[in-house]
Amino acid sequence: MKPSTPTLGDLGFEAMVLSGDTPSGEIEALFREDRGLRAVVVEVRGIPTLLTRDQLDHQMTGRLGYGRALNARVTAEALVPCTTFSLPPSLDLRAAAAALLDRPEESRYQDVLVVPASGSPRVVPVSQVLEGLSDVFRHAALHDPLTGLANRLGLEESGQALLAGSGSARTAALYVDLDDFKVINNTFGHRAGDSVLTAFAARLKACTRAADRVARLGGDEFAVLLANVDEASARALADRILRVLDEPFVHDGHLLHVSATLGLAMAADVGAGDPGARDGGASVRAGGQEPGTQLEDLLRQADAAMLQAKHEGKRRLGRIDPSRPESRFARQALIRRRLPHALSSAAFSLHYQPLMDIPTGECPAVEALLRWHDPELGAVSPTEFIHVAEHTGMIHAVGQWVIDQACAQARLWADAGTPRAISVNISPLQLAAGNLATVIHGSLQRHGVPPALLNVEITESAAIVDLSSAAAQLRTLIGAGIGVALDDYGTAYSSLSLLRELPLTGLKLDKSFIDTIDTDPTSAVLVANVMASARALGLRTTAEGVERETQLAVLRELRCDTAQGYLIARPLPPAELDVLSRRRVP
Repeated sequence: MKPSTPTLGDLGFEAMVLSGDTPSGEIEALFREDRGLRAVVVEVRGIPTLLTRDQLDHQMTGRLGYGRALNARVTAEALVPCTTFSLPPSLDLRAAAAALLDRPEESRYQDVLVVPASGSPRVVPVSQVLEGLSDVFRHAALHDPLTGLANRLGLEESGQALLAGSGSARTAALYVDLDDFKVINNTFGHRAGDSVLTAFAARLKACTRAADRVARLGGDEFAVLLANVDEASARALADRILRVLDEPFVHDGHLLHVSATLGLAMAADVGAGDPGARDGGASVRAGGQEPGTQLEDLLRQADAAMLQAKHEGKRRLGRIDPSRPESRFARQALIRRRLPHALSSAAFSLHYQPLMDIPTGECPAVEALLRWHDPELGAVSPTEFIHVAEHTGMIHAVGQWVIDQACAQARLWADAGTPRAISVNISPLQLAAGNLATVIHGSLQRHGVPPALLNVEITESAAIVDLSSAAAQLRTLIGAGIGVALDDYGTAYSSLSLLRELPLTGLKLDKSFIDTIDTDPTSAVLVANVMASARALGLRTTAEGVERETQLAVLRELRCDTAQGYLIARPLPPAELDVLSRRRVP
């Protein structure tokens, strides 16, 4: 599926080969008769040497204009330069360009002689090498390196052209997501996952026509733009895609069974509110939209249909009725499409919520909480976008941004004489990448922040798959002086076994335990038992969601170390937090 990488032997033209005893007059006549002739190859004692038009003109003109008279009787052997720059035909264009740049500046742009093991030598102009290299870079920018399919940028470019052409009203989009694909990576390794993705891309491409556009959007998500189809034809293609997955993939002797969920959207869907959008005529912009906007809406509609189908049971085709009110799946699809732009557009920010030391009443630490305000979506809650970031793999870039921003803020507070330790939330998927300690140490060093001013909180939005690897990374962090706490204890995946298997310095009790601690004796007993277990393990305890003085009083009685919640302070931007802190100073 991937195009073959161009080499130097694919460029230029087959050279005319002359013997070394060819008279200079004959050579000059060849160049005079063929104005497009750039160079010839002169073979001297079996060694090919390049003689270009410029080199010949220089010899025949001479410094004082007597060159032609002096060289009238010489042969080609006397005209060729002492050395010729030649390169092997198998050299790829990047290596060829690097070799050209190593040449002396005065000869850097002269043609290159390419001598194959068999066959005629070739002459390659430097301009062709640079143009070919430009094509290589352009192809890399528009295609997925693993599967060879178009990437998101490539789909946007070709898809806009498709929608701008005639018949765009009969364009459809299929959004394809492989079901539970992470199980393949977690069970058999990423090599197996890459093998499945490559093989599936080939099957997907085989299902489509030459006029269609197929792309890998990232991770295990693909898209197909279908040209000149009705809904029945689009559904038939979706059925073919589902059927090709009936055959398992083979990797290292293992049969890997994978299914997919698809979402379908028709071009008329995105212009459903415009009476002229469904006329089926030659209008190229449904609903008056530009092709780029229409493509974005079309993919989002197909994505939303896929998410709805996932919710309904997977391994099926989803279709959203465009006449019905926008569903939560449409918002989730837009979140998935807007999330990659959040980092580059400065849409993310960090707010900080104080952590109060219960015995002293002071707030020497804060928790960094990620906020996202999008121009299209408005305020997006972390509960909406964190699981999307984890599913799409964006969590690694987002997490690294949070760590770096927190370190930068810790440096500012330290320089201002008000140092605060900052806790950042870490997804188990960041632990799974295996480089968390490296990322954190890099940010600390970059901003000159002592490790004691950073803590990490392991969130349980996804289960920790490899406990031994996670434990090793956390042990490294603790050894460097960084605090490690288990967040939201008592919900989802957290259990006593995690306290036993993970190296920790702290434990944060989920708000659900604290809500009724001052009104329900059972809740107080449960919290007391957790506090006792944590103290026995040498862990500091933090209570989340403290909103009433009576809750704080019970926590003080139970010897909880730290409290966090609206009773102490809401999450605030750094400037507002500084103002609040100054007001509290007596």
